[in-house]
Amino acid sequence: MIKWINTYKNRITALSGILIALGFTLGTLGYATAADYSLILATLIAVVPIAHKAYLALRMKAFSIELLVTIAVVGALFIHEYTESSVVTFLFLFGDFLEARTLEKTRSSLRSLVDMAPQEATILREDVQTVVPVEEVAVGDRLVIKPGGKIPVDGTIVKGQAAINEAAVTGEAIPANKSLDDKVFSGTLVDEGYIEMIAEKVGDDTTFAKIIELVEEAQESKSKAERFLDAFANYYTPAIVALSIIVYVLTRNLHLAITFLVIACPGALVIGAPVSNVAGIGNGAKHGVLVKGGEVMDRFSKVDTIVFDKTGTLTKGKPEVTDIQIVNDAVSRNELLRLTAAAERISEHHLGQTIVKYAHHHGLETAESPTDTEIIKGHGLKATVAGSRLVAGNRKLMAQAGIPISGSAESYAVAREKTGNTVVFVAIDGTLAGLFSIADQIREDAPQALAEMRKNGIKQIIMLTGDNRHTAQAVAEQLGLDAFHAELLPEDKVRFVKQLQADGAVVAMAGDGINDAPAIATADIGLAMGEGGTDISMETADVVLMADKLLQFSHAYSLSKATMRNMKQNITIAVAVVVILLAGVLMGSVHLASGMFIHEASILAVILNAMRLIGFKRKKVFSPS
Repeated sequence: MIKWINTYKNRITALSGILIALGFTLGTLGYATAADYSLILATLIAVVPIAHKAYLALRMKAFSIELLVTIAVVGALFIHEYTESSVVTFLFLFGDFLEARTLEKTRSSLRSLVDMAPQEATILREDVQTVVPVEEVAVGDRLVIKPGGKIPVDGTIVKGQAAINEAAVTGEAIPANKSLDDKVFSGTLVDEGYIEMIAEKVGDDTTFAKIIELVEEAQESKSKAERFLDAFANYYTPAIVALSIIVYVLTRNLHLAITFLVIACPGALVIGAPVSNVAGIGNGAKHGVLVKGGEVMDRFSKVDTIVFDKTGTLTKGKPEVTDIQIVNDAVSRNELLRLTAAAERISEHHLGQTIVKYAHHHGLETAESPTDTEIIKGHGLKATVAGSRLVAGNRKLMAQAGIPISGSAESYAVAREKTGNTVVFVAIDGTLAGLFSIADQIREDAPQALAEMRKNGIKQIIMLTGDNRHTAQAVAEQLGLDAFHAELLPEDKVRFVKQLQADGAVVAMAGDGINDAPAIATADIGLAMGEGGTDISMETADVVLMADKLLQFSHAYSLSKATMRNMKQNITIAVAVVVILLAGVLMGSVHLASGMFIHEASILAVILNAMRLIGFKRKKVFSPS
């Protein structure tokens, strides 16, 4: 029955409209009885899907809008108001049809994402290319992607280079140049070039699949306003039935009571909040911003303080070794680099991996596997390589290990730090051997993004970093931050976030989603940055930026405010229309059919208002610098 009604609902609506037009025509020609039969038939046909939905709601112990309309239509038939009974049912179904069509447009971003999902892959086995469904690709398969082809799974390039359009993942339309050892993501498109890749994540584990899943979940989740309106509707609907009975008892006017019943339907009120939520989240997905639901959007709009990690957030996260200073003649520069790179292979920290890449780039063999390894979180590591005991990290680690730092080495380190470098101290067998200077560049879009966020209501911008004080100060001064705190451990960042919250701030924490996961989870809004998005960032953060762009952060913040503003506009429109209509009913100036028309128009008004969010773009504000 349900399937039949859903299949033929649009045809039922069209047939009802035709019968109403026929009834009006027959009435005009003087065939009153035939006209009544036509209108009655139109009512009975159109009321079936409405009454069926009301019945299903009653079985779930819910009082729906369809129940109000069904009661009103039965009453109208009882008092022989065939014109109004037919017009009300037709308008309700036609309004439902228009709602479905316009709501589908609000979900266009998600639908376009799903349409981008790759269907086939070309696997290379023993120099033979075989096209298979993407579901058959396994981890470790070698894949070929030619110009114009979609990358079917996540993986690493092992041959070739290409300009890849990553808009489906990052929201960025400008192609990114990718070559050997670069990561590529499912759903992205090879504009130019040829690559071979090794599959690392397949099926539901790919970044693209997780994006679709997160957007689907987010669009189904509800804000506080939506949950309140749902609860309100459960009480409001039976209350309207009771009030219509009171109206009839007081006036003995069944027509007035029925009109009151229909006009008071809270349709626009119920749909106004969720449609704004869906449209806002869809806009975010289109621009590479994943907002995990209506409640997150609500909280995000109230943020007044933003806390940033430094590396990979305010900076590009692509540090480079700028200098290696030898302080102990017992070891050469190349030997120091080789041993340090071998030890740092066990580290997940960006500075350690920078040293490993630098050694690899210079052709230094790092085949030795370190032993007796110890990661000291927030400070560095200890390891034995080729019989030598290495300690690599910051000053605090050197102090803990009892390794003295000479005055000249300290002066060199401070001078490098004041120019924006991070210094890694390396000791071999208890003696300081050398210092690695590593620099990271501030993101080009950082000044503009921070200026836009201040313009939109952010009162404080603070940086918390594990880096040294001199480097942190250089970044903070360049970006005009309100405050910075350096040489922090992950637990220190959590403590700072909690203190800000205790002082009354609504805090958003932006980090890389790995080292900053505890602080991200503690903040009112946790935001993770990173091209492609790491697994932990998607799980921990409330908002995920799929590209390394701070301007996406600015867009997300502006979008949250626009979405909540739009939601409040819709609620205001809905309440105002109901109040005006009810006043018109009680004064006798609004009738059943005209009231139903205005009621349906109000539903379309809130949907069309919400659809403006699909094309929302942040207002650009350029920083003075």
